[in-house]
Amino acid sequence: MSLKSARWQSVEWPTFLAIVLCYLGWLAAGALVCARYRVVGCVLLALVVAFHSSLQHEATHRHPTRLDWLNEILVGLPIGVFYPFRRYRETHLLHHRDGTLTDPHDDPESYYLDPARAATLPVFQRWLLTANNTLLGRILLGPGIACVRFALGDLRRIVAGDRAVRRAWLIHGLSLVPVVVIVQTVFGIPFWLYVSGPVYGGMALIAIRSFCEHQSHREASGRTVIVEGSWLGFLFLHNNLHVVHHARPGLPWYRLPAAYRAERGHWTTVNGGYVFRGYRAIARQYLLRRKEPLAHPLREGA
Repeated sequence: MSLKSARWQSVEWPTFLAIVLCYLGWLAAGALVCARYRVVGCVLLALVVAFHSSLQHEATHRHPTRLDWLNEILVGLPIGVFYPFRRYRETHLLHHRDGTLTDPHDDPESYYLDPARAATLPVFQRWLLTANNTLLGRILLGPGIACVRFALGDLRRIVAGDRAVRRAWLIHGLSLVPVVVIVQTVFGIPFWLYVSGPVYGGMALIAIRSFCEHQSHREASGRTVIVEGSWLGFLFLHNNLHVVHHARPGLPWYRLPAAYRAERGHWTTVNGGYVFRGYRAIARQYLLRRKEPLAHPLREGA
């Protein structure tokens, strides 16, 4: 077998097909549906934005190809607007260091604060972040909080002279140009409406997935969730089986359910029984009730 043939055979075609269908769905929902049924079109666009976010997550782990530059081209069109893919890839891979998972200093995706910082928060900020630790708050407020937090952190790095971060945002800005043009001319909707409706809505859907993904636990394996039997699984590319993904990040999304079913007892033991029977069960427990404290419970002084 030639090297060229081996490379083509290593391509994960289900993921590649999903990327193609995602962009076609985005164009169809915007150009065909929004023109006649704007509300329905915006709902469909929100679903596509969420699905695209799931595909970007796959690409950070070298799916559908082993080539980072090619994966960036495949999923890099920022239909979700806010996050430069290159920066998301960098921070998400840091998040996958399970030894520091949930640590507010070392995990870029942690929702916990250092106890010293949590103790000095202004009242309004404390209220806002406490609300963000309920499921309803995470859906309504979470996307905005996450975007501001991410952008301010990167702005500080750019001001400090980080050229890699600046380059990532420059690429992102240039990539946004065709998105703006397509939204305003092909879809026929103002860009502000696209951002405040479909984009924010898509991020809110992803916030449902990430709400319970991790918890503080003395054992690294006990920090990552399993959400079973969810119809949202495909939208999230089965990342609801999150402990399997963290243990085997090289496993593509379409193989996660079988890997989980084959060793269900193992996975539920490994993560200490941190299991929910669907997102409805999560909503019943945490829709209006805070799931986690603001301060990391296991850090010194908490």
